[in-house]
Amino acid sequence: MADVLPYKPRTGEIPTDPGVYRFRDAAGRVLYVGKAKNLRQRLSNYFAPLRTLHERTRRMVTTAASVEWTVVPTDVDSLQLEYMWIKEFDPPFNVRYKDDKSYPFMAVTLGDEAPRVIVTRNRKIPGARYFGPYPKVWAVHETIDLMVKAFPIRTCSDSSYKRAMQTGRPCFPGQIGKCGGPCSMTVTVEEHRAMVDDFVAFMAGGDERFTRDLTRRMLAASAAMDYEAAAKYRDKLSAIEAVLGKSALVLAADEDADLFGIAEDELAAAVQHFVIRGGRVRGVRAMTIEKEIDISAADLVDQVLQRAYGDAQDVPRRILVPTLPDDAAELEEWLRERRGRKVEIAVAQRGQRADLMRTATINAQQALIRHKTRRTSDYVARTQALTDLQEALGLDEAPLRIECFDISHLGGTNVVASMVVFEDGLPRKDQYRSFNIAETTDDTDSMYQVLRRRLAYLDRPEETEIVDPTTHEIVGEDVGEATVKRKPRFAYPPQLLLVDGGQPQVEAAARALRDAGHTEIAVCGIAKRLEEIWLPGDDFPVILPRTSEALYLLQRLRDEAHRFAITHQRKRRRNDITSVLAEVPGLGASRIKVLLKHFGSVTALRAAAPGQIEEVQGIGPVLAQNIHSHLATRQAGTR
Repeated sequence: MADVLPYKPRTGEIPTDPGVYRFRDAAGRVLYVGKAKNLRQRLSNYFAPLRTLHERTRRMVTTAASVEWTVVPTDVDSLQLEYMWIKEFDPPFNVRYKDDKSYPFMAVTLGDEAPRVIVTRNRKIPGARYFGPYPKVWAVHETIDLMVKAFPIRTCSDSSYKRAMQTGRPCFPGQIGKCGGPCSMTVTVEEHRAMVDDFVAFMAGGDERFTRDLTRRMLAASAAMDYEAAAKYRDKLSAIEAVLGKSALVLAADEDADLFGIAEDELAAAVQHFVIRGGRVRGVRAMTIEKEIDISAADLVDQVLQRAYGDAQDVPRRILVPTLPDDAAELEEWLRERRGRKVEIAVAQRGQRADLMRTATINAQQALIRHKTRRTSDYVARTQALTDLQEALGLDEAPLRIECFDISHLGGTNVVASMVVFEDGLPRKDQYRSFNIAETTDDTDSMYQVLRRRLAYLDRPEETEIVDPTTHEIVGEDVGEATVKRKPRFAYPPQLLLVDGGQPQVEAAARALRDAGHTEIAVCGIAKRLEEIWLPGDDFPVILPRTSEALYLLQRLRDEAHRFAITHQRKRRRNDITSVLAEVPGLGASRIKVLLKHFGSVTALRAAAPGQIEEVQGIGPVLAQNIHSHLATRQAGTR
């Protein structure tokens, strides 16, 4: 492969102005659209030596056959043009969005003569005002039922409304008190429009002026002994309070904001969009994003905001994001044009905003896990993944049993390894194992040691292994059935060994297979930085397509092995410090548990002064001093 692209323009040809660029393939299809404050500076990154580019970026520029650009007057213009071209051309190498279409909305048809409130998934009703999305359809109906008690607006169908207005007879919902439109023959069109405005104003911000106004009217009617009117105000007040009670106050009562929680890995991202009005979460929208080329967190936020507000009717005054985009000022100007007033983009750093951002991020992380595992849990997807793996790695048969190994350590100390097992594309957690590594020089040596230990079991099928049931750690001797249990050794060999790492780790694994006499087992490695697959003896990696089921399966194996290794390491550290503290006279298991819970970490406990330790319930001055001295002595002894 040539290191210089044939269509690379001369540096002097590319202007230094802001603009938008497009990469096209030989057929003229637009592959990628991007914007830049300085076109020459940005495009030079794509035409660097190919070996220095991220793998997915390299695939894009080598697929392309030409590049073109358009100069614009300002950075805001480049943002607008980029958004327009992405919508028009749908380039395959730009981030791809998958909105969760299952969420229903509440809509008020403001374009009608007598607007009505409905439940819908159609976001293109002319003149409609939308609220939500809601998690379930019943949640929208419940909210509408409560709202029409306080703001009785039209709920009947258009045909019922037309028939009622022509005949002068109330619509059926109006007859049973379920519709408050002009078709109920109780209000005029103008009076109904005012009620609709109040309905929309309340839903847009949960305006508490309605609560204060209804309370004042109820008290006034009661004082005037107009108990019938007071009861009506009381019922409306109860309905409003019920609506407010459905969503907890998460920010200040006057806060209108949108908050975006994002979780991502190298190939995909999940976004949780919290719609906050009047300090309350009024709706949540979820989307997943597939990334075809390398993109920074700031650029991802930029793309998410463009997607969220490109055609939006409701832009809040504040947008909270996990990372500030590089062109935040231009985005604020772009959003201000849509809102008609100032818009602020900010990072949620502290207080209630930070707490809500953590909640949104946790939801995004869970959504990303669901997105990645949904494909591997499907039988057809699993079969396709195993078939793709067989073809990509040149195996004689599909790898029905795959074992993945990961090495974890703390600065070169406390080295552990994990082994996870997938059969037919699904995890076999009862066969997970963890290993302690006493002496090692580096990760490759650790990988070699662990694989030799595992492969040795294949040659002794009649023996049994002794496994700690809490840590899945293989122990060397039987110390009693209360703490360990016997399981058959692994007499069934895997078709594929997967290691977490690149070429060095794969070569160490291949050496372990040769030395153990089990070269019939295939081995490969997955390198996290570029998600590339390495085979022993190859100078170049195997690149699986981003949408490949095989890549999702290998990623899940790698991530599961990493999680299991970290879990084992944490248990060891917790057991180690518990053993150390148990040596302090007068310190029992319950006090050790309270100590660790109070300080949160071993590091914090070691750094604490005797006076701080004494603050823990049940720890007196003498015991605090003994704990401090003992930890200091043990730490000095390990240096």
